Order: sequence, then C-alpha cells, then structure tokens
Amino acid sequence: MDHKPSIGEYAAYYQPYIEKVPAGDFLYNLRSVHHETQEILSNLSEAKGNYRYEEGKWSIKEIMMHLIDTEQIFAYRALSIARGDQTELPGFDQNSYAEAVDVSNRSVASLAEEFAITRDFSHVMFKNFNPDFFTRIGIANGNKTSVRAIAYMILGHELHHIGVLKERYLK
Repeated sequence: MDHKPSIGEYAAYYQPYIEKVPAGDFLYNLRSVHHETQEILSNLSEAKGNYRYEEGKWSIKEIMMHLIDTEQIFAYRALSIARGDQTELPGFDQNSYAEAVDVSNRSVASLAEEFAITRDFSHVMFKNFNPDFFTRIGIANGNKTSVRAIAYMILGHELHHIGVLKERYLK
C-alpha cells in the first residue's frame, strides 16, 4: 500500500490530510512520523501541555487526546470495512468529544503513552491486512471511503496537527 488513494476513495474534506502524507512506504512513514511526534511530546513540560495559543483553542493535551480519539475511531472504521461489514459507520463530533473529557490533570507522558499504544495497534493492523483489504469500500460519516484512504487519513491528520503544534504552540 505505497500509493495514495484516488480522489473517489474518500470525501473531498480529507484531501488536505492525504496530500500531507509523503510518498513511499506507508508503514515506514506511519512509524517515522509517530517517532517524531513522540520526540516532540517527550520534550514538553506539564505546564506547556496545558498551553493554548489563543482563548478558545485546544490545549496541547487536548490536541493529543483528539489525535488519540480520531485514530481509534478511524482504525475501527478501517477494521470494519476491511472485514466486509457493510454497516454505515457514524461520524463523530470532534468538539463534543473534546468537551466530554478533561485532560488537564493527565500528564503529557500518559497521553503520549496512550497515543503510542493506539499507533502500535494501527500499525500492526495495517501491516497484517491482506493487500486486497485496502481497496475495500464502505460508508463512514455518510461518505464512501476505502480502507487505504482511512490509513492515509490517520497519518495525514497527525501531520496536520503536528504542523499546527510547531507553528502555533512550540515557537
């Protein structure tokens, strides 16, 4: 699965995320990008973890929780579609998820650990899927999507948020 999904494999909303994914070995990139993310997280103080660059914006810890939630939901979508389940999968409201959990008292390390475990699951799942699974199509959040597109969405979503962290939080 070393080539990006075609436009018809996902909703247009996800194109900016998919475009962020570098060419080449997808599984290598999934690991490599996450190692970079973990390096950034390992250098954060607890005070910095609660930092918001602007009133009403998520803190770094909230962004981390959002990355975890999103990857877990997307991994479930990929698993369901890969297994041939034709049940339409629901969307989720990222803001409702963020409001439902208070991460201010969690440590950056605990969030980094949870994110690492989540990524380990995704990596092993994608690594062990049969090649034909990646072209399977299902419906998620009212849109046709392939397993390959979901995999690229996971990585592109992380790249997007890490870019935001670097530009707005970690200057």
